[in-house]
Amino acid sequence: MNYIIDGHNLIAQLAGLDLSMPDDEQRLIELLVRLGRYDHHRLEVYFDHAAIGQAGMQNFGRVRAYYVPQNQTADDAIRKRLMSLRKSAKSWAVVSSDRAVQAAARESHARVMSSADFANLLQDRLAGASPKLRHPTPSNDELLSEAEVKEWEAIFRQGRKPK
Repeated sequence: MNYIIDGHNLIAQLAGLDLSMPDDEQRLIELLVRLGRYDHHRLEVYFDHAAIGQAGMQNFGRVRAYYVPQNQTADDAIRKRLMSLRKSAKSWAVVSSDRAVQAAARESHARVMSSADFANLLQDRLAGASPKLRHPTPSNDELLSEAEVKEWEAIFRQGRKPK
């Protein structure tokens, strides 16, 4: 199953995360990346209120994070994504507790999962995952190359302003 996730909606349901945290979005992405490694799902997460100049998409392995410009909402972006999927929407599940988003998912024949249910699934899967997925600590053969380190440094230097 592939997932389209209303990011801020999910953050509010996860123990240890809070929307007031300056790095709440990145922490959620890290959890989703670990889930993607464990379950081999494709995950798309949508966040509202991207800082000016920061809107767009970023790839994190099986996870794609969409930072929606301030003149739109994540709900709108999710609805547009569902429309673009057409018949293949039935192979996706939409994670949101927003009734309008859920209705759009049902209309597109996608599965619907509440944010609370997905938060439980996420926490259960990661709790049952191998220790490496729960608490990743790289071995020498898993360390980043110098080029990868520079790429990540560039990403972090760009930074995103807190909400």
